[in-house]
Amino acid sequence: MPVTVPRASRATPVGDTDPFTPDRARPVRVRSRTMPADTHFDPHRHAWAQLAYCATGIVQVTAAAPGDAAGEVTYIVPPSRAVWIAPGARHSVHVLEDAQFRTLYIDDSATPAGWGGCRVLVVSPLLRELVHALDAPRLPQPRQDLLTRLVLDELARAATQPLGVPMPPAQGGDKRLRALCESVLRAPAERATLAQWAADVGASERTMARLFRDELGTSYQQWRQQAVLAHALPLLARGVPVSHVAAASGYASDSAFTAMFKAAMGQPPSALQGRAPA
Repeated sequence: MPVTVPRASRATPVGDTDPFTPDRARPVRVRSRTMPADTHFDPHRHAWAQLAYCATGIVQVTAAAPGDAAGEVTYIVPPSRAVWIAPGARHSVHVLEDAQFRTLYIDDSATPAGWGGCRVLVVSPLLRELVHALDAPRLPQPRQDLLTRLVLDELARAATQPLGVPMPPAQGGDKRLRALCESVLRAPAERATLAQWAADVGASERTMARLFRDELGTSYQQWRQQAVLAHALPLLARGVPVSHVAAASGYASDSAFTAMFKAAMGQPPSALQGRAPA
């Protein structure tokens, strides 16, 4: 469910005159902030690209394609992943768990060819260390230039991952598809089939399968897996046992959930577990 954050805890997005604004001379700027859970960046957009990454903690990034031609996609971002936000893409950020947030602002001139949308990148150990090194104060210009080139090269080589929950547009999309997606997100443990969900919104299974392909570019099974991951990641970060997360995600066994999670994330769910709540 959406979290209402008091205005006093809302963060203000960086502006065009901010010292962190990139340009052709300094195409990569790093901004580091320690942010408590429930910190929220209101929807906004930049003329430059952004890489949303946290060294610790988990953030939720919701982004729409530049021009708002499509619906939004929500990404849940653990420390091993980062979200590339294209120049001009409208986006908001919500901190789910206390985070050491590292934002890279990247000049449009340095955007890799073809990166017009948003995507999830796997953060390699080298990229993690490069971001840390570039964040150091008073870097000599030659070293800063070298680190910048290395960061851009590592970004261009980074593996991508289909980790995001696309939603049909609130206006202009099929209302039945929107209602079905919202129902699944509200009840991630529900093991209903697509045919059962479709009946609830007054459509056939065939019609809903077509709408998933046409409007969201994915199958229902693939979409539901992303919804399950988005539900599971914050629970794991809070230290909830894997068995409980599996059950809350609609899986009958821990092993089936672990196999799905490892195939999607490249590591078992236990690797992303935080400390259990006190």
